[in-house]
Amino acid sequence: MEYMTTASTGGPRWLTDEEQGVWQAYLHATTLMEDHLDRQLQRDAGMPHTYYGLLVQLSRAPGRQKRMTELAKDAKITRSRLSHAVARLEKNGWVRREDCPSDKRGQNAVLTDEGQDMLTRSAPGHVEAVRQAIFARLSPQQVKSLGEIMQVIAGGLQPEDTDADLPWLR
Repeated sequence: MEYMTTASTGGPRWLTDEEQGVWQAYLHATTLMEDHLDRQLQRDAGMPHTYYGLLVQLSRAPGRQKRMTELAKDAKITRSRLSHAVARLEKNGWVRREDCPSDKRGQNAVLTDEGQDMLTRSAPGHVEAVRQAIFARLSPQQVKSLGEIMQVIAGGLQPEDTDADLPWLR
């Protein structure tokens, strides 16, 4: 059964059976992946996957610090959600906030030595969880194709337009 392809009549252009199957498989896989990574990081590091991603972003930044607005953009989350996450990371002693020297209104998130130690301890288990969930199941060609597909999708969803409705602009 085709899911109402009626674009020629001016109505919605519904997904075909094949497209609906791919869409449902994508939703299923991404939901399971997020749950898998969250459970592993909660068990091994006491933090959700989003927090781990913030620590990674900071560890890769010059001076292990990043302006909060840039961190929200790189993490693809709202500024409000970032502020809450950084507050939790501060409570654990893994991150601290500092005023931005070039802009008195801005703040930088800084990865502390304790945060770097936590990241160093938790990274091997996280990398193994990712490897088992994705790369151990795919051929090298599938890995390459998946990367190309994800870049195309992300590129189409992240316009360069400054008026775009993107999480880090909210």
